[in-house]
Amino acid sequence: MATSTYPLLEVENLSVAFPVSGGFGFGRRSVHAVNDVSLRIQAGETLGLVGESGSGKSTLGRAILHLERATAGTVRFEGRLITGGLPSDIASLREQTAMIFQDPFSSLNPRQTIGEGIAEVLRVHGKAQGAAIPARVGELLTLVGLDPEHATRRPQALSGGQCQRAGIARALAIEPRLIVADECVAALDVSIQAQIINLLMDLRERMGLAILFIAHDLAVVRRLCDRVAVMYLGRIVEMGPTHTIFDQPLHPYTSALVAAIPEIDPDRPLPADLLRGEPPSPLSIPAGCPFHPRCIHALPACGHGPAPGLRHRADHAFACVLHDRSSDSIHPVTKGALQHE
Repeated sequence: MATSTYPLLEVENLSVAFPVSGGFGFGRRSVHAVNDVSLRIQAGETLGLVGESGSGKSTLGRAILHLERATAGTVRFEGRLITGGLPSDIASLREQTAMIFQDPFSSLNPRQTIGEGIAEVLRVHGKAQGAAIPARVGELLTLVGLDPEHATRRPQALSGGQCQRAGIARALAIEPRLIVADECVAALDVSIQAQIINLLMDLRERMGLAILFIAHDLAVVRRLCDRVAVMYLGRIVEMGPTHTIFDQPLHPYTSALVAAIPEIDPDRPLPADLLRGEPPSPLSIPAGCPFHPRCIHALPACGHGPAPGLRHRADHAFACVLHDRSSDSIHPVTKGALQHE
């Protein structure tokens, strides 16, 4: 039986692959979107998930909520097995988790008004019934910065930012314990982004809400998240407390992402040669460290053997062999001194 001693969410060695037709008589191949990912999220914690487009962030988020089928590994929610688990456990997950999707228009039913969409969630999950539904819909819309009168409008009558806020209100309707937010502020104006981030931070404090926050904007991640996981080609290459990831990154890819954050000072140029080339195809992941073809500090050993696993230094995990070098080594991009292990 699940108890409070379990993490709210526990992912162990999760992999997701999609079959792809080879065509012209060739055999079937697979796109390895998520490769052997493990992570934990505690109640009330916000974990940021960052990486380039195509790194597997959204697929991981969907697999956690059982919206994509995992090909290996396990997902547990409060200790209950979700992957291959009992239907009752999967139903329990659906009652306590929600997803905020990246595209605010496609995530809402164009045939329903905003109020009808939220009311449907309230009825299905038993959160409100009968005459109490309109009042609760109005409360949720107000909570996300919309006027209750928006309940009578359809998505096509709203702006992108208003649709995203309506999507957040619908996610909050089930009173979730975990939200997977997939680029939920990317389509919003900067001022509205700040409002949504402040809202999520407030909900986390008041409701003990846990959030898996998937994003490209590292500045937003730095403000909102307690910990950060960095993905590259379906693997987590670094994970740790937010201040550690931003101030002392130990993987060259993380260093490049952090160094590329724009500075307010217009006279300070971006560092040169942060990354070279483009990410390899997930149909043909390189041997050794998947990042080595783009790493300007790669060693010969980086291109051979299996991908390096995560190594732990206190609460900081990283997958890079550069840290086997001597104590006077200098980190490739951030110029922070490496410590000898």
